[in-house]
This record gives sequence, structure tokens and C-alpha cells, in this order.
Amino acid sequence: MATAKKSPLPVNPDILVWARERRDFSIEEAAAKINVKPERVAQWEVGESAPTARQGRMLAKLYDRPFLEFFASEKPVIPETELVPDYRFYARGPSVTERQTLKGIQHWAEEQRLNALALIEEIGEAPPIFSGNLRFSIADDVEEAAKVVREAMRFPIEDQIGLRSSQRAQLPNILRGKIEGMGVLVLKQGGLTKLRARGICLYAEPLPVIVFGNEAPSAQAFTLAHEFGHILLGSSAISGGPRFGSSGLTGGKAVESWCNRFAASFLAPSDALEQYKLPPERPDDDFDLNELNWLAGVFAMSRHAMLIRLVNLGYVKPAFYWLRMRPIFLAEEASYRSFGRPPYYGKRYVNSRGLFYTGLVLDAWSSGRITGHNAAEYMGIKNLAHLQDIRSDFRV
Repeated sequence: MATAKKSPLPVNPDILVWARERRDFSIEEAAAKINVKPERVAQWEVGESAPTARQGRMLAKLYDRPFLEFFASEKPVIPETELVPDYRFYARGPSVTERQTLKGIQHWAEEQRLNALALIEEIGEAPPIFSGNLRFSIADDVEEAAKVVREAMRFPIEDQIGLRSSQRAQLPNILRGKIEGMGVLVLKQGGLTKLRARGICLYAEPLPVIVFGNEAPSAQAFTLAHEFGHILLGSSAISGGPRFGSSGLTGGKAVESWCNRFAASFLAPSDALEQYKLPPERPDDDFDLNELNWLAGVFAMSRHAMLIRLVNLGYVKPAFYWLRMRPIFLAEEASYRSFGRPPYYGKRYVNSRGLFYTGLVLDAWSSGRITGHNAAEYMGIKNLAHLQDIRSDFRV
């Protein structure tokens, strides 16, 4: 008995072209990603043939679009995301692909903010308001700003220094919770690190957003403090790593410099640092690496950020950083890989969206204001069993 021939998928070729070009893929690149010949993709895009359901779903994942969108009669109208100011310091600007990927991350973060505000309204609560007393300008002293913020967070430096060595990797989670408690949505997006970006701040009222990536925990702590500095200034930005700061800079570099110096002052206040090592009368030519490692450990900071802090405070000459240590730090950061696995699959979603956002979803679901299907959509989950795992494991 002859097998009935399957009808081709009624995809809209124009949408296939639009979705591919929106992600800045060539036909050859898209074909290689889903393991077909370029001629096949070209045929799909002119309507000479159609992908299988499996191939269509692969394309949807590659292009970051809903599979069913390929069957629409018209291309969707999506407002173009305008990238926030890029304050990273490098000679060449981002590539077209890099800009598109950054826009994708920013768009995702903006969607999570709108989701959170919708959930807050659904629950019947008022959105959190960031304190008007925590407003600063680049003319303000970073040391004083850091002290004010520590007091507002109720996170004295003694609590940070008092972390046992086994607890220091948790400093980013502690800071994330403190920042979220002040009315900021903090999200995690691993793709940032591959883009030479450490963090993104999307300033908006209510509920400004911070996005950070998969760096080493000690580097994540600096990034979170840095991006919180942007919140204090009311400044949206894409940020790079720790660098020397100067109060004589202008424009975007001045903002980035202030946030770098704020983060260093927050994580290692000068008076707390002096309790462990007094500054010399004049900067030394070098700094003992064992002592650098020890100080970085005491304050749960990266060696990179700690050395820059020591240079800025006059402990050691800048040449020691630039000529000897900076190439080492950059190589270490480029080779860092996180091999830790979450205790269960659902933890990935919680890590990505944070406890504040996850708590909103679970509150709305548990109170019957949204369905389990809605809750899964808010969390980006396809398997409802993972949602049940999250609710069972979640602790406020």
C-alpha cells in the first residue's frame, strides 16, 4: 500500500527571509546551523519548497522567533529596539552581529520588566519605588556614596568581610538580593560575557533593570556594584570591565569612570582596607602577589578589581598593573568557564530571572490570578514539571 505523501508546511517565505535577516544570518550561516545545504534554505525563501516541521522548529529557535509565526500572512510589526549607550572602552565598535545580539538581550530584559510590572498589578500591589535619597551625580564623592548605599542596604562591610572562604562565591547572590530589595529587577544572561560586555543597566521608573553575565563570582560582584552605580546616576548603559577611573573625564567615559570607582569603593572601602594594610608614603613599584590574593579574598573581590583599587588609592604604581598584571588578568578572564551545574533543571530559570521576579510569578499562580500555563510562559518554561519543581524548591 502506497504511503500518502505529506503536504509541505504552509510557511510564508517572506517571513523566513525577514526572520533570518533580522538575526543577521546569511543563507550559508543559517544552513550550516541546521545542517542543510544553502540551496535548500534559498528554495524555502522563494517558495519553491518548504522545510519539514523539525527544520522549521530549528529555524524558529535559531532566529529566536515563535514557530507559528512562520505561517502568518504578513510579517510581524516589531518596534526596533534602540540600544542603550555603549560605554565599553575599545578602539573598534561592536560588529553588526554583536549589536543585534545585544539588542536581543536588551529586548528580553525590557520584556521581563514589563512582565514583572504586569504581575505586580495582577497581584494588586504597588510597584516598588527606588529611594529618592539614593540619587547622585558624577560630581559626588564615590566613597561617600558607597557609605550611604551600604547603610541603605543594611549591608555593613563587616558582613562582607566576615564571609567564610566557602561563602565568598555567594557574594553576587547576596548583592543581587540586596539590590532587588531596593526596587531593582536583576537578571542574568550568560550570553553577555561572549560579547565583551559585563553588564547592562536599563534605567526606568519604576523598576529599573540590571543584567549581568557568567563571569567568575568575584567579578560578578564588581559588575553588580558597577551597574547599581548606573542606577544611582539614573544612567542606562552597556558596560565593560573594571578600569582606572579619573574625575577629569567627560561624557560617557566620565559616567563609566564614576561607576567603576563607586564599585571599587563599595566593595573595598578605603578605611576598611587600611585595617588590613596601610598605604605607603608613596606608591610602591610592585605589590606582593600573595598579599594581593589574600586581600582580594578578604573582600571577596577579583584580583583584577583589587589591584586597580590599590593603584587608585596610591598603594602601587600604575605601571605594575599595566605592564605586568593586566595581560595576566585579561587572559584569566577570557579563559574562565563555569562548570557548576544547578541542583535541578528549573534552577536555570530562577538564576536567569532572579528571586524577585520568580516570587511574583509564584505568588500570582498560587493565588489563582494566573494559570499554570501563564506562569510557565512568564518563566520561559515549556515543561510544566519544571515549574512544579521551582515552586517546591522556592524559598523566600
